[in-house]
Amino acid sequence: MSSRAWQTTPLVPTSPTESGGGKPRRARSGGAAAGCAPLPRRAATRASASLRAAVAVVAVAPPFRLASRETRPDRTVVVAGGVAIGSGDLVVMAGPCSVESRQQIREAARRVQATGAHMLRGGAYKPRTSPYDFQGLGRKALEWLAEAGLESGLPVVTEVVSPEDVELVAEHADLLQVGARNMQNYALLRRLATAPKPVLLKRGPSATIQEWLLAAEYLLSGGNPRVVLCERGIRTFETATRNTLDLAGVALVKQLTHLPVIVDPSHGTGKRALVAPASRAAVAVGADGLLIEVHPCPERALSDGEQSLDPVQFAELMSTLRPNSMAARA
Repeated sequence: MSSRAWQTTPLVPTSPTESGGGKPRRARSGGAAAGCAPLPRRAATRASASLRAAVAVVAVAPPFRLASRETRPDRTVVVAGGVAIGSGDLVVMAGPCSVESRQQIREAARRVQATGAHMLRGGAYKPRTSPYDFQGLGRKALEWLAEAGLESGLPVVTEVVSPEDVELVAEHADLLQVGARNMQNYALLRRLATAPKPVLLKRGPSATIQEWLLAAEYLLSGGNPRVVLCERGIRTFETATRNTLDLAGVALVKQLTHLPVIVDPSHGTGKRALVAPASRAAVAVGADGLLIEVHPCPERALSDGEQSLDPVQFAELMSTLRPNSMAARA
């Protein structure tokens, strides 16, 4: 018999008394095989319907099972340092791109806390495109950041860039950030899945929405249910802004997943003048929070000064966000 015939000819069962052992027998091409009565019409119809239903489930089920709202219709609320993200109240995380000195981060914390920020952001480890750019001050910056958070009463969010640093960063921060460049760093995601702190997962600059949610799936399936998603802009053909802020994607992801979704308008636009309008637009499409770069003196910042607000500009933005955030959730 040819290999093609072997693959396409069905095997049919026989009873033990008829076959001497119950081994399957190859069906004859001319009709029902000897020793195997055809299924009753009703049973055959039920079997066919069950098979069609199983095929439909496989085709429709999203690949990000744990992140999907089909699995969990109710919204997830992630608590980081006592701040509830996804509860319906807008959460604002603000601070400098990089921790540059003890004085700088303490002043930034004091100023953003005074104008209504809920969490303090700041980078101790900075993965940069160029090896010659400022890379952050590491452990020393983590200690200054944690000190500034305690003084201001603000929980801390900061980036972790390698699996080896997770334990150290978790000792100083309340929310562990996965930067855009590390969204698909699977070794880091697997390590963070076992961390005792919640995770902020930024979307990669070239990542599709499904790839972003599958990255979150690594964290969820590994045992960490406390995941916050962050849209920070994607790379397109447009060069007038640093990135293209995908606000339609934010609205879509809110429909697809139960996880909280926040927006980073600083990286999403790359321009200080666009941060405020992009923030209000993010709130309008249902973002659960904002991640905003604020520096005491942006002109002297060691990184991302052109997209950082000064404290006065941040205070003006916060005064306009409160009514918008209430309207977006009314």
